[in-house]
Amino acid sequence: MNHKKCRFCGAGLKHSFADLGMSPLANSNVEPDRLNQMEPFYPLHAFVCEQCFLVQLEEVETPKHIFSDYVYFSSLSDSWVQHAKNYVEMIVERLSLNQRSQVVEIASNDGYLLQFFVASGIPVLGIEPAANVASRAVEKGVSTLVKFFGKATAKELVADGMRADLIIGNNVLAHVPALNDFVEGLKILLSHKGVVTMEFPHLLRLMEEQQFDTIYHEHFSYFSFITVNKVFAHHGLTIFDVEELLTHGGSLRVYARHTGDEAKPVSSRVTSLLEREDNARLTSLDPYLAFTEQVKATKRDLLRFLINAKEDGKSIVAYSAPAKGNTLLNYCGIRSDFIDYVVDRSPYKQGRFLPGTHIPIYHPDRINETKPDYLLLLAWNLRDEIMGQVTHVREWRCSFVTPIPKVRIYS
Repeated sequence: MNHKKCRFCGAGLKHSFADLGMSPLANSNVEPDRLNQMEPFYPLHAFVCEQCFLVQLEEVETPKHIFSDYVYFSSLSDSWVQHAKNYVEMIVERLSLNQRSQVVEIASNDGYLLQFFVASGIPVLGIEPAANVASRAVEKGVSTLVKFFGKATAKELVADGMRADLIIGNNVLAHVPALNDFVEGLKILLSHKGVVTMEFPHLLRLMEEQQFDTIYHEHFSYFSFITVNKVFAHHGLTIFDVEELLTHGGSLRVYARHTGDEAKPVSSRVTSLLEREDNARLTSLDPYLAFTEQVKATKRDLLRFLINAKEDGKSIVAYSAPAKGNTLLNYCGIRSDFIDYVVDRSPYKQGRFLPGTHIPIYHPDRINETKPDYLLLLAWNLRDEIMGQVTHVREWRCSFVTPIPKVRIYS
């Protein structure tokens, strides 16, 4: 990647953050009739820019190929839907939104969030590139535009007379390779006094807790608060508030407005987090370059547990088939020699096989038939939700296992 340039500032990329080898696209589950066919693998190598400290992957596949037929439906996670509901209640009150307001969500998925605005009579528009997912939102009464978002889409909406009083983006900022085009689109679509809220995994938490499995080809960029602040400022948007969330292993929710909208002062939480990241030396290359060794240690820890469990004659099943799980399994070389099968609540995944490892995906009811000794939670960030859903497995003394930041067993 020495010839590659940072997708934000254009500086050359030459410093490795994490080299996870070759890996298939994380959501490219394999149909049974394609198990014996060639499967594409791509480099999964994250670099850090020495100028702006944006951690990023090379664009090995187009967003159209990755996102046009998507397998992730947000509504299948009860805790995520509750998170969305709580957000809507909060933001409606904070911004005094009403029937004359316009809300736009980018990457609106299956309407998991906008449905709550619709229930309050607040006009919404979802922008979602995956037609199969968008159709679920439409069924819920959520007006949805099947399109990718950027400057061109924003200009089209403005030409049609739309300006957004609130633009929402949950876990989308990391998914856009054309970062500057995307953020410029936010500025174009945002009304004069409007607010943008974006949620994304926090790079500081990723580094502190060795969350390398959140690195996969859909996530083109990984943001510290320092860097995302620079990105928005470059496009005339000021981040005036920030919240630290527990979602996805530790996320940020940033609030941005037009730089000229000084009626919304910058909060102390902004300056405090900038100082904390500065104290963590996130404007120095050293902590980024040290991350690779931490990743290797996490891999060895997980493999030790799996090897010992199998030598003791224990059976292991994985619970849920998230994208992050496929990064973990492929990087660690974990296949059906360790994991008997994986279960997932999504009918869209059941009957298929995980990419690369070809571990079969079943309905969660299969656990009751085979009664495994361990459930490895690949969606470790949803530990409490999953353990609550299948608490009955303790009847046969099955234990739960989380792999990140190191192996933990919950009996």
